[in-house]
Amino acid sequence: MRCGTFSRWRIVLPRTKLFRKVLVEMTVLRGARQILIHGMAMVLVGLVWGFAIPMAPHPRLALGAHIQFVLNGMLLMVLATALLSLPHRVGPKSTWIMILAAWLTWGMAMSEVANSWWGTTQTLPIAASQSAADGGKTWQELVVTIAHFAAGLGLIIAWALLLIGFVKQPTGESSVH
Repeated sequence: MRCGTFSRWRIVLPRTKLFRKVLVEMTVLRGARQILIHGMAMVLVGLVWGFAIPMAPHPRLALGAHIQFVLNGMLLMVLATALLSLPHRVGPKSTWIMILAAWLTWGMAMSEVANSWWGTTQTLPIAASQSAADGGKTWQELVVTIAHFAAGLGLIIAWALLLIGFVKQPTGESSVH
């Protein structure tokens, strides 16, 4: 049996198919749990942020941030619940991309919180017109635009990977559940 070292701890671990399967399961399950925690935290932040809506200079944009937190939090919880409870072939690399998408979603939601004070108009023109926003500084518009583009792209890729992982038929050897 071949052996290898494990990370920085220099623990000698066997390199068998069964061991690799266990490592993949632990990585995917741990990642799904992290995504679930991100989702729960986003819902909590969104609910608390709901109390700040009347205090924002642009309450309609603040309402948009509240909706983003709650909706995306639930979206992440659905993604994680699917990973944790249904048979699939989503691998650890795909799981890391999904975790990255969760972090990018935080950036987008936080840019909307900032936008409720900035009043940018380029990325969210309908909500901005409803709140009578007159546009932010160039760097503020850029922050909101980049945050929305990165999170949107990350979520599209994450959900595409999830779909691919579920479309592939799980086999006894490579399935997580």
